[in-house]
Amino acid sequence: MLPPRLPFRILACALAAAFLSACAPTSSQGTAPAAAVPGLHGDPQRFRAAFSDAGVAWVVDGRACVARAPGYRVTCPKLPPASDVAWQGETAWALLPGPGLAVTLDLAPRSVVAGAAAALSSTRIYRRDGSTLSYDGEPGRGIAGRPQSAVTGGDGQDYVWLAGQVRRVSDGVVTERQARSFLYPTPAGAATAWLPTAADRFGEYRLTGSALEHFAAGQVVARVPHGAGRVGLVQGEVVTVSPAGELRRFAADLRPLLRLPAAGHSVLAAAPHVRVP
Repeated sequence: MLPPRLPFRILACALAAAFLSACAPTSSQGTAPAAAVPGLHGDPQRFRAAFSDAGVAWVVDGRACVARAPGYRVTCPKLPPASDVAWQGETAWALLPGPGLAVTLDLAPRSVVAGAAAALSSTRIYRRDGSTLSYDGEPGRGIAGRPQSAVTGGDGQDYVWLAGQVRRVSDGVVTERQARSFLYPTPAGAATAWLPTAADRFGEYRLTGSALEHFAAGQVVARVPHGAGRVGLVQGEVVTVSPAGELRRFAADLRPLLRLPAAGHSVLAAAPHVRVP
């Protein structure tokens, strides 16, 4: 249960003041996260990523980074170890379980006292007891139990991976009774898969560890070589990020894309690699 409203606000102010200077993003770029280690590709806890039309945010073994479209300049602010990332509109957030804060990864520095938090979605901060906070720090609708991960689906509803099942937060309905490892948004809601997966109206895109596949109509319709990573959708493009912070962009048919910012359009070319400096 959340503490009484007034004490919570007092605690929020005190903690935010204490941690803001240490946790606020800086303008300098950090070093790359550690290279991939055995089992990292299949571990949804150590390596998480969030995608939106604004760009990509990810965290690997506590190191959080963000890259904004269309330039995909990578920024890794100096922060305490992070456990999750999410996009709230065009704002990228990271969850810092040590100080119990959610903080912005770039742009204007903001922080929310989250306490014992477990996961982030595009709309909420999920605490370990299932209670939630908005990114303005206001209590919201929660769910019984401790969520392992959370996403906001294409239907605008939040879904959580909880006790081996997927639940819709608005009404507590179980949408998957035997959830797989990776929770991801779909146009109609959310689903799970054994592999890192993204979905749009053209089908699913998944990373096997050795390839990026486009899966549609019950079969693989395109495949390109690709190592470990996470996959998502940014402005209609398929975007991947590796554990080392390498970004690649593809069209829906998995043709590699290269953007020319000065020309204001995309051309087909060898897949660009943007690595954390």
